[in-house]
Amino acid sequence: MNIATPDLTKSRIGHTACPHDCPSTCALDVEIGPDGRIGRMRGSADNSYTAGVICAKVARYAERLYHPERLLTPLRRRGEKGSGDWQEIGWDAALDEIAEAFVKAEARHGSEAVWPYFYAGTMGWVQRDSIERLRFAKRYSGYFDTVCVNMAWTGFVMGTGSLHGPDPREMAKSDCVVIWGTNAVVTQVNVMTHAIRARKERGARIVVIDIYDNATMKQADLALVVRPGTDAALACAVMHVAFRDGYADRAYMARYADDPAGLEAHLATRTPEWAAAITGLSVAEIEAFARLVGETKRTYFRLGYGFTRQRNGAAAMHAATSIATVLGSWQHEGGGAFHNNGQAYRLDKSELMGTAMEDPSIRVLDQSQIGRILTGDAEALRHGPPVTAMLIQNTNPVNVMPEQRLVKQGFLRDDLFTAVHEQFMTDTARLADLVLPATMFVEHDDIYRGGGQSHLLFGPKLVEPPATVRTNLFVIEELARRLGVADRPGFGYTEREMIDRILRRSNMGTLADFEANRWIDCQPDFETAHFLNGFAYPDGRFRFSPDWRNGPSPVKPPESLGAMGPYQGLPAFPDHVELIESTDADHPFRLATSPARNFLNSTFTEMPTSRQKEGRPELLISPADAAAHALADGDVVRIGNPRGEVRLHVRLSETVRPGVVIAEGLWPNSSHLDGEGINVLTGADAVAPYGGAAVHDTKVWLRKDAP
Repeated sequence: MNIATPDLTKSRIGHTACPHDCPSTCALDVEIGPDGRIGRMRGSADNSYTAGVICAKVARYAERLYHPERLLTPLRRRGEKGSGDWQEIGWDAALDEIAEAFVKAEARHGSEAVWPYFYAGTMGWVQRDSIERLRFAKRYSGYFDTVCVNMAWTGFVMGTGSLHGPDPREMAKSDCVVIWGTNAVVTQVNVMTHAIRARKERGARIVVIDIYDNATMKQADLALVVRPGTDAALACAVMHVAFRDGYADRAYMARYADDPAGLEAHLATRTPEWAAAITGLSVAEIEAFARLVGETKRTYFRLGYGFTRQRNGAAAMHAATSIATVLGSWQHEGGGAFHNNGQAYRLDKSELMGTAMEDPSIRVLDQSQIGRILTGDAEALRHGPPVTAMLIQNTNPVNVMPEQRLVKQGFLRDDLFTAVHEQFMTDTARLADLVLPATMFVEHDDIYRGGGQSHLLFGPKLVEPPATVRTNLFVIEELARRLGVADRPGFGYTEREMIDRILRRSNMGTLADFEANRWIDCQPDFETAHFLNGFAYPDGRFRFSPDWRNGPSPVKPPESLGAMGPYQGLPAFPDHVELIESTDADHPFRLATSPARNFLNSTFTEMPTSRQKEGRPELLISPADAAAHALADGDVVRIGNPRGEVRLHVRLSETVRPGVVIAEGLWPNSSHLDGEGINVLTGADAVAPYGGAAVHDTKVWLRKDAP
């Protein structure tokens, strides 16, 4: 049973789901002691995807829940922005001030001057997405989220027509698992659970493709370290070999693909030699990989996000997905390509989000361009009024968004009112006018969807929160009441009532059923998951030649934005395109901001154990590059580009290619030597065709810092 209140006589096990921005969305078993406090968290052995395994950082979640620096009281800024001078304030007074600030902003510049801003600090639908209902009810500026998934989802769906794929549990039934562009050991450990099972039970080979020799690479039978932004070249060479050596399934393509003859002709010059010059791999490595997947029918391509966070990322994802179609891998259990199951869930969130109230004439602002927006860039503002009031939930833009100097400059504006609803005093909270303390996931009810798997999971309230913290939903409901829209559709429901309404509207039973069963497996049947009934286009055919301007995507921008970035430069067929921020004489290094094992974006950076295990912000650099710049382990180096510069300690590592440098983890800005984080260097220009942030696609110069 789920435990919502403490039993003061004995310990219990409560059941919930991990709320964090990870494709695994693990089902959790939580120890709850006689005092009502949580203990260790474990992966649920009853859930066939989680399979009893979770990451170490979530296992020690009690350290976060009971952290002495957790925010517990609403705070009002008393001194200058960022000074750290706060005074406590009551909840009613704080909410009154937010509502008053929003009313003033609207009176002066119109409703678009208010910009509710959120993201994936919790993946729970009710606590995350209710802010949209307030936005639409009040006609505040729209919000196009672009920082994470746009290139990956668009590239995959341009080929398949839908964001779903073969059951991720089928990895355990594969004869070859290709883990491409995701450090799964660090970011989604359950991928490894099923891949390792295939190796143990079937002798499956594991291939890992990434830009440095990370923790997942060390689990590989074949490890391919490519230059950043060159994955499509590798994919094209693999398909060239498939056509050349007879691995291509021509009968399958004749039935399921749009133009295999055109693709074959296009790939005639995309040889392993051509790809080797681009990717940095040897011809032998490319040939070996192409031969392995060509000869192994049950090859499962597990495609991640990392390799798509380039300015050519959508094209790279499309090219990698195309391999499974050329080989006909989709036909086999344990075969095909998978990225995310987002469109396998047919749930109706319209009432939760208030989409019936959305006004298409209201401008939509790009999440990733918050720095440009808050500093008055006319194009980023869509030539509308300035943003002068914000409510921020579930995200930390002063740390995680690109062009960090602009972001910080914008938040320091005297005429900008900002309220931040948070669990800790983040970089963003430090620059706010009001800071509100938020609950954590075991302290409220919510519903969660697995992106990297197929389960819809219930996350019940397991323990009582501190008396002075409040849920996201509470804040939205109270502001709606103060702003005069609480009578609009979707308002006035508790979390549990809203979850029940979503399930009923989606013909998926009731909350009572959901709570009793703990999750619902939404994996499509085999034929649908493997597109054996046809791909999700009217003609049922995979698109080797997609319509980059008008094609489908779950994250397609509204008509007011249209196609974004240099979409005219995207290829007619799978290909490597030089849309990346290429190195030059002044910026000879490529920087990637890869995930750290003990952090998740800017979450868990407050936990002492996580910080101790990560050490400090460092720059991984190859010994050859270190020697060329007279650098030794522990030296301080300065890296920069036209957006700014950052100082970091150096760590020499054989895992990194010459010409590539890696900064692992989104450390708080204050953890860096000059109080500025790595996103000073990343760019916010929109990525083709439907937006996105190319946070792993950054050119930099490097020099040893003066002693």
